[in-house]
Parts: sequence; C-alpha cells; structure tokens
Amino acid sequence: MAVKYKIDVLKSLKEAGYNTSRLRKEKLIGEATIQKIREGQLVSWATIDTICALLGCDVGDIVEYKKED
Repeated sequence: MAVKYKIDVLKSLKEAGYNTSRLRKEKLIGEATIQKIREGQLVSWATIDTICALLGCDVGDIVEYKKED
C-alpha cells in the first residue's frame, strides 16, 4: 500500500482528549473503523475528515504517499 499513516492516529486522538470509548460513545468513529486504524489500514475520506477536525490538522499531517518498489 503506497498511502500510509504518518502518525499514530489513536495516540494523537487520545492526547487531544478523544480516547476510543469517547469516540464510540459520541459516535465520532465506529469500532470497526477504530480497529482498521489500529491495524494500519486506511479508512474512508469521511473518517479522515473527522480525524482532521478533531485534531485541528490537515490531511497531509495524517497520511503520506510513498512509492512502493
């Protein structure tokens, strides 16, 4: 996969006050999506948008493109 996370998304969300329980309880990000993030799998653009809003950052701060050999 050429697009990868640049940061530990869940750790960054936790530091911003959004632990996984809060994310689920407030219906910000669902459990299946949280599990995908844990496994390093990419999520939908809508979820990336939510993460950017919660962290106050840009898409480029979260993911990057690295050409595979």
